[in-house]
Amino acid sequence: MRDMRSPDLFDHALNERFTSEAPLAARMRPNTLDEFEGQEHIVGEGRLLRRAIESDRLFSSIILWGPPGTGKTTLAMIVANTTTSAFESMSAVLAGKPELRKVIDAARERRKYHGQRTILFVDEVHRWNKAQQDALLPHVEQGLITLIGATTENPYFEVIGALVSRSRVFQLRPLQDEEVIRIIRSALTDEQRGYGTRSVFIEPEALAHLVRVAGGDARNALNALELAVDSTPANEGDKIHITLEIAQESIQRRAVLYDKDGDAHYDTVSAYIKSIRGSDPDAALFWLAKMIYAGEDPRFILRRLLILASEDIGLADPMGLVVASAAMQAFQFVGLPEGIYPLVEATLYLSTAPKSNSAGAYFKAYKSIEEQGAVEVPEHLKDPNRDAAALGHGSEYNYPHDHAEHFVGQGYLPDKLLGTYFYNPSGLGYEREVADRLDRWRRAQRQALELEDFIEVPDLPEAEIQSLKRRHTLARDTA
Repeated sequence: MRDMRSPDLFDHALNERFTSEAPLAARMRPNTLDEFEGQEHIVGEGRLLRRAIESDRLFSSIILWGPPGTGKTTLAMIVANTTTSAFESMSAVLAGKPELRKVIDAARERRKYHGQRTILFVDEVHRWNKAQQDALLPHVEQGLITLIGATTENPYFEVIGALVSRSRVFQLRPLQDEEVIRIIRSALTDEQRGYGTRSVFIEPEALAHLVRVAGGDARNALNALELAVDSTPANEGDKIHITLEIAQESIQRRAVLYDKDGDAHYDTVSAYIKSIRGSDPDAALFWLAKMIYAGEDPRFILRRLLILASEDIGLADPMGLVVASAAMQAFQFVGLPEGIYPLVEATLYLSTAPKSNSAGAYFKAYKSIEEQGAVEVPEHLKDPNRDAAALGHGSEYNYPHDHAEHFVGQGYLPDKLLGTYFYNPSGLGYEREVADRLDRWRRAQRQALELEDFIEVPDLPEAEIQSLKRRHTLARDTA
């Protein structure tokens, strides 16, 4: 006989079952802003986003950006619970343009026939490629869709600029310890969604461990609590006793936010390099440990040290580059875990070495090339091997090793640049000796060339150096 029962009945029963069997973190998701913990800077009393949600006037698109477990999806679900607009939700990991097209068509029908607005929540919005994000853009622009995008990545890099410019970006921060404690205590006392109907006692040390290792991630803390409670049998008094040992087994390793292609990666290595440049070996070791702990490839770190040894130390201590190179080679031979020692040695050596960024003088010269254009090599510096007899190339060249101290005062720059000094020794470390020698040679050169004046090109601002680096790379790539 055909089963005539409504499939909606089965769907409702299935949804009820999913809800009751959902992980603790999902069950404890706040339904209102009053239940929401943390992010006072964006949803505190009187804040713009709170006012928009409470008054159901979220008419402009928003992007919620922050680490996992800080409330991005929860805020979107609170909007879903309070708005009179139609609320659609999709994951950018699972959905693409076909699914988006269905949402757009439905939104158009609602607006056309019922005058109802549509809010679309896209989780992990940065996962959509440019074409997928472009497909959403015109509908956001015309107001057919109000977007709530959630992302753990910097939207200014991972979301197309046109979509960001039409959205308000709200940055969420890792939760404070006291906020995570309140979330855990709420889960222990809530009789409908948490463990309020069970007798659970968690030792203060165990609670502190869960909070500390969760690292501001509420989901991480609740998952660990759930594992601890559900895996611990009740004692004779029907009480579940969570000790420090049980808590440590439930969450053994602190979660470190570190996506190798995201902000955390670049921000951490930036802090590491700046700590070495700032001669702070303790901070350098801390950021190095974070990178290794999070699984960073040590070879990437060593490549950055090679650059730093020349860019930030240079001739103030020429051994810096030698040590960094040796550390790179040693690591290739040894690997982890023992390979950490040459990496640490290089970190400490470079952190405590005298500093000089005089190698940046190259970009002064590069800027001069851009300004001067095509500049011919002086006759006496040209290669004599091919046409010395016919054209006299190199015939006036003075061989320095034929002179006292292996130096002779002749010009090596084009005539109109003679007396221009790009390199300015720092006067620190070994470069102090370089500065003394160079000063003698430059005075002798000016005397031989009868130069009364000289031009010492000033150091370039860092922003201009970065711009020159980009043009430098582009020129090489297109050559």
